[in-house]
Amino acid sequence: MGPPASLTVDTDGESIWAFIRCDETSPLPVAKGGRFGLDCMLPDGKLKPHDTIYKFDPKGNVVKSFGAGMFIWPHGLHVDREGNVWATDAAGEDAVATAAKAGVKAGHFVRKFSPNGEVLMTLGEPGIAGNDEYHFRSPAAVVTAPNGDIFVADGHGSNDRIVKYSKDGKFIKAWGKTGYAPGEFRTPHCIAMDKRGRLFVCDRANTRIQIFDQDGKHLATWHQFGMPSGIVFSVNDEDLIYVYDSESDNVENPGFEQGIRIGDALTGWVKYFILDPGGNPGTTTGSGAEFGAVDKFGNVFAGEPRPRVLRKYVKVR
Repeated sequence: MGPPASLTVDTDGESIWAFIRCDETSPLPVAKGGRFGLDCMLPDGKLKPHDTIYKFDPKGNVVKSFGAGMFIWPHGLHVDREGNVWATDAAGEDAVATAAKAGVKAGHFVRKFSPNGEVLMTLGEPGIAGNDEYHFRSPAAVVTAPNGDIFVADGHGSNDRIVKYSKDGKFIKAWGKTGYAPGEFRTPHCIAMDKRGRLFVCDRANTRIQIFDQDGKHLATWHQFGMPSGIVFSVNDEDLIYVYDSESDNVENPGFEQGIRIGDALTGWVKYFILDPGGNPGTTTGSGAEFGAVDKFGNVFAGEPRPRVLRKYVKVR
């Protein structure tokens, strides 16, 4: 299996969906001989014929897969209340340009699939970066509201903003820019919605979570969860927030370790911590677990790109 980019739980509360970066085996950046960021692209710019979106049953068996030949760099994944699957391609400019030379249009888009893999909607223009109403620059994540509104964290490039659309893909508004003030971002890497309808944004490079209402009004800022890469909420009645910190170390965020912080979703009080199995605050390496999922039993899942595994933590109390 290639590196898992993102995970999310199915509407049944048990099955897990994973966004897999094809068969790439090297976690090294391109400058060091690896293919990080080019995971689903062949050297000639064409896309690999591997499925990227997988559904696992509670026993870990693959029961469904699709998404081959569509993505350069699989990133964010979300399943809405109807079971539709949303995925983002956060490929960078160089990768997109290489693909374009091979006649491939990919990167800079968000795609909606039916539960069986039929393409239902595409937001953004594949292969074209931008900062207007209908173009993104390496969108990192996507989430939908109960009424169907769509929120995109346009955050792995330089846009540093949140973009809101209606359920049929019509632009409503955008907010945010690069900066440090409330409502500004430096790598909005994830976006999630709690049961109260609040939007939680991983403002990763600013080492904080920013909380907004669905109109973009800033409600709160939390710094106690490290360098947040991914956020999920409990699907049972526990009302917990699970924050995946894949970046903290003595250089990037002194005083914090990589791992999963679990807290009260209302107050932000951190209750538990799962240490990253490869984390060490004295180094800049770790499992790379940016996103995860939590099932209805409280079991925690992490997608770890560097060792290329899906890890399950079983709740014991």
